[in-house]
Amino acid sequence: MDFDFSTAFQPIYDAVAGRVWGYEALVRGFAGEGAYDVLSRVTPEQKYRFDQDCRVKAIELASRLFPADQELKLSINFMPNAVYEPAACLRATLQAAARYSFPTSAIMFEFTENEEVSDTGHLTNIITEYRRHGFTTAIDDFGAGHAGLGLLVEFQPDLIKIDMLLIRGIDASPARQIVVASVVDMAHKLGITVLAEGIETEGEYLALKAVGISLFQGYWFARPAFEELPPLRHVLVGS
Repeated sequence: MDFDFSTAFQPIYDAVAGRVWGYEALVRGFAGEGAYDVLSRVTPEQKYRFDQDCRVKAIELASRLFPADQELKLSINFMPNAVYEPAACLRATLQAAARYSFPTSAIMFEFTENEEVSDTGHLTNIITEYRRHGFTTAIDDFGAGHAGLGLLVEFQPDLIKIDMLLIRGIDASPARQIVVASVVDMAHKLGITVLAEGIETEGEYLALKAVGISLFQGYWFARPAFEELPPLRHVLVGS
């Protein structure tokens, strides 16, 4: 790569346990550039290497930052269209996990946001191979862009992250409440865990918790921190 980048971490909060469930690794530039700016510099020829380097960097930092006495998930975005042969592409991940003594059972792979998957059969092969190694799988931005019901009927991940467009202002939107409640009910019947991302207010949090969601992520809990684990701003057990 002809540019440098690293990782920021944002916590995922478990409202039932009242603690951090895990952290999402988010690519960032050293000058504060966000994911969009960094990704815009990645050429099609660099996609595969970039995808691999992001995984290794996230595992390396998490191995140093995650407390040894806590069971935490490390959520890593991946680019399905950059994964040519699943088993081969996982070698760098497995090697990094071994090198830094990071348990593979603690790693969750989620689709990088809004990437269109042109070959769902290929994606199914990826998910199958990832699960064979004990990784958790997730669909990001569910309910917006390319991550919708069509993908869900092809395969069932371990977790779906409801897109923030369905989350924003849900406490004042009966339509959003009905749609999200239906998604939660469907997911539970399929054995899929639901996570709500993009939480910015207490009202959104309480409305989502009321429809049965227990995992949350968003600025209301903590903003991403560059190469650090940010503290939670709010811990609301049983509220």
